[in-house]
Amino acid sequence: MTEAQRVWLVERSYGNDEDLVTLVFATIDGEKHRKKQLSHNMLYGKTITAAREESLDDLDDVKDPETRERYANEASRMAEKHDPDDEV
Repeated sequence: MTEAQRVWLVERSYGNDEDLVTLVFATIDGEKHRKKQLSHNMLYGKTITAAREESLDDLDDVKDPETRERYANEASRMAEKHDPDDEV
């Protein structure tokens, strides 16, 4: 069984031409992230929480130092202000 890691919502963006919403969840240190793209229809009725558990195998490295720092700052902010299962 693969180990799970808590990741926090650090970014939510909306596509210009497409009906897509991009959600990025990152570890508290900003080192790893998981990006999900969902259509507005897929999000309808779905609860997005402040944090979630993801398999370590499903997380990607954050290579850019500035992005890593931004993700770490936002993940820390989310962790301070929200419980993991708070709807955001």
